[in-house]
Amino acid sequence: MKNSTETSIKTLAETAYQAIEKHFEKTIKWEEAVKKDEDTEAVHQMRVGMRRLRTAVSRFEKYLILPKLISDKNIGKFARILGGLRDLDVLKEILQKNYQPHLVAKEQEFLKTAFTKLDKQRKIALSHVQKIFKDENYKSFKNECESWLKNPSYQSFSSVKIYHVLPDLLSPEVSQFCLHPGWFIGTKIIKSEIVIPTKWTPIELEEHLKTAGETLHSLRKQAKGLRYQMELFTELYGESFAAYVHDVKNIQEILGMIQDNMVLHEWLENIFKSELDRELPGLKTLLAANRHQLWQEWQPLQQRYLQADTRYNLHLVVLQPILTDIK
Repeated sequence: MKNSTETSIKTLAETAYQAIEKHFEKTIKWEEAVKKDEDTEAVHQMRVGMRRLRTAVSRFEKYLILPKLISDKNIGKFARILGGLRDLDVLKEILQKNYQPHLVAKEQEFLKTAFTKLDKQRKIALSHVQKIFKDENYKSFKNECESWLKNPSYQSFSSVKIYHVLPDLLSPEVSQFCLHPGWFIGTKIIKSEIVIPTKWTPIELEEHLKTAGETLHSLRKQAKGLRYQMELFTELYGESFAAYVHDVKNIQEILGMIQDNMVLHEWLENIFKSELDRELPGLKTLLAANRHQLWQEWQPLQQRYLQADTRYNLHLVVLQPILTDIK
């Protein structure tokens, strides 16, 4: 296996190899801790590792000769099962840290029902994760990854210098990100100009998110994919590129918090049904207030990325890798 500490990247093949090696090793590193259910952070780290590995494989597979099981679809299946467990951990953590301490005693007591239900669902999700580790498909996937890393195979085009193709690898992802319909949620077009209303009430926002929430979540996933792909190449760009990576991370995170809030609200409605309004009015108010606050934090980013010069400069930065290694 190649030395993962090497930093000199010359070819597309080397770039792809180092990305797959790095994220595969990170993923496997957390496997034992997840099996033993020692720490919820292990589930988070393994899920992130699997998602990043999926990004690396999906973006580079056309330039490589990979075994059948090392595929976007297969890795996505593993990531989703880990995600089912992680999502429940996130719901519990948000309820415990962000909401429970701010509720009156009566609501805190009633909320114990939710934690009981969460624990039951988590046991089921954990069993699904542990079943995956015993599955022959997963074991074969690991073996094929290890074998490929020991003896990698590439398409002939992969020997080209990475600098010659780097902008072409990133530009399509940037375009999809900039053109995503999620940017236009909550906007109006007046005389061909994009206008962003900033004085929505929590009730108005809630009604809007009921119809537009999935599109917003899709933008979050697009941001995540772009971030993961950009982070594969940070050492080949300068400070402006790093600043955009930071921006995209912020976009992903704030949209993620909005999504977590909406998922939690929906989950509580499924658990308590009509009792939610009657027994947990304080919690409902806090959830709505939090959504409203997050939306106010989101709108400056939305405003910035709806400006043509911001998107133009992002494209421009991607077109200008550091060219010191080109001869």
